[in-house]
Amino acid sequence: MKAETEARPASPSGDARPARGKRGRKAGRPGGPLAAVTFLAPGLTYLIVLLLVPLALVFSYTVFQRGRFGGVVYEFTTENFTRLFDPLYLDVVGSSLKIAGLTTLIALLLGYPTAYLIAQLPQKWKTIALIAIVLPFWTNFIIRVYAWIILLSGPGLVNSGLKALGLGPFELLYNQGTIVTGLLYSYLPLMVLPLYATIEKLDPQLREASANLGASAFTTFRKVTLPLTVPGVLTGCLFVFVPSFGNFVIPEMLGGGKTVMVGNLIRTEFLKARDWPFGSTLALALVAVLIVLLVVQAWAARRA
Repeated sequence: MKAETEARPASPSGDARPARGKRGRKAGRPGGPLAAVTFLAPGLTYLIVLLLVPLALVFSYTVFQRGRFGGVVYEFTTENFTRLFDPLYLDVVGSSLKIAGLTTLIALLLGYPTAYLIAQLPQKWKTIALIAIVLPFWTNFIIRVYAWIILLSGPGLVNSGLKALGLGPFELLYNQGTIVTGLLYSYLPLMVLPLYATIEKLDPQLREASANLGASAFTTFRKVTLPLTVPGVLTGCLFVFVPSFGNFVIPEMLGGGKTVMVGNLIRTEFLKARDWPFGSTLALALVAVLIVLLVVQAWAARRA
């Protein structure tokens, strides 16, 4: 044993440690390109076959014409892009932006204090509060929308309560306010969760230092807490705005089809008008808007 110990090379600090050869250094590393391809192949295959190929097919229709009875006629045209600037379609885009923007703003005003309060709770109650936030996602989306129809209908629970107070009944369904309510209910958790994750990571000593230097609670929030949580705010706003902007189920069911949003327009062009080229052009425009939003969000997050 002594001879073995003496045969080992000494470390720079003088300790006798076993030497590691090239094989030993490589033992802890991944298996190289082959292993990377093996692990990435299922996900890449899914993205290519079920996402990229259908998107490429849809986008290729944008330069073709609609057939007399629907479908696609493979004759080159740019008319689909000029139709995007028709006042009728611009009005639909403007209405969609207004509804999605209002939903996002209300979600931020409700979600920020909610996430902030959850972050201040003891660990046991944090878990319970987070479960309560994500609990609606455990129920089918269509069932939740139908539940709102039952609640807001003429003889529904809300109108019955208002009538008992001598304040109703009101026409609560089939308007833009109902659409915003449905979108807010559906996507509010997507605002709360990234905000909570950002606020939870804040160092409490920063706020304590601000208070020790004489700053009020509002000044501490405005100059310390809020700037440090801007990335979470941007992520939450993106998570709420994007699905709200392209949603078509809630405007159709809670809005009664009276308010047309971009998602409803795309669905109509594909399934009812059977104008696949123009529907593809609308889808391309929607994807372009979302890409711009992603770029702006990434840029603003880096600046923050």
